[in-house]
Amino acid sequence: MSLYAIGDLHGCPDELDVLLEHIGPTGDDTLVFLGDYVDRGPGVRLLMERLVDLRATGIGTIFLRGNHEDMLLDYLGYPGRYGTAYLANGGRATLRSYGIPTHLKGKAAAVRLPPSHLRFLLDLALSFTRDEHLFVHAGIRPGTPLDKQAEEDLLWIREEFFSQQHDLPFTVVYGHTPDREARIKLPYQIGVDTGLVYGNKLTCLDVSARRLLQVARHARQVVASDLPPVAPAA
Repeated sequence: MSLYAIGDLHGCPDELDVLLEHIGPTGDDTLVFLGDYVDRGPGVRLLMERLVDLRATGIGTIFLRGNHEDMLLDYLGYPGRYGTAYLANGGRATLRSYGIPTHLKGKAAAVRLPPSHLRFLLDLALSFTRDEHLFVHAGIRPGTPLDKQAEEDLLWIREEFFSQQHDLPFTVVYGHTPDREARIKLPYQIGVDTGLVYGNKLTCLDVSARRLLQVARHARQVVASDLPPVAPAA
């Protein structure tokens, strides 16, 4: 009954295929995807097909909304944020992948997506908790109870989250902010966006085994490494 958290994919399906082949997930496992499936990368439509098909299997899947899905939904005329900035933030790659002209927006663009892909986007969750882990796209606002967290913070927050220790009873696992290596600050947070679409690597946290599984861009193998131990309280 393993639990995995998978970082930002941004239209890069090949490395996900390598990761899933390595994991070999079964119906007893849960895969938590941390958002940002669309934009920037060349294979958005193919990746979305992979995810829609994966959700239809007996494997446990949790798909979270990223800020890029949020922008895309707003651009398509659904509830979201900052759709006016969508094309300038990698959205052209998504429209190109679906063959949607950039002069179309709103429902005129939305009807060009396969219905299963649009439903997938609309069904994305904002957070997921299991035991001592909280999974979100961007992070949380320290000092705010979980049920009072603003949606915009869950999707967009950065420095306020990084600069303070939070007091929630969870290790927050998140994506959103790319770095060359995973951001590990135990027991408070683990960041697993390692810039796959920028030529770096895909990172997956094997929560149950306390290790990172990583696939370099265009690589065909997974490299595993253990998480560091939790530092003792001062």
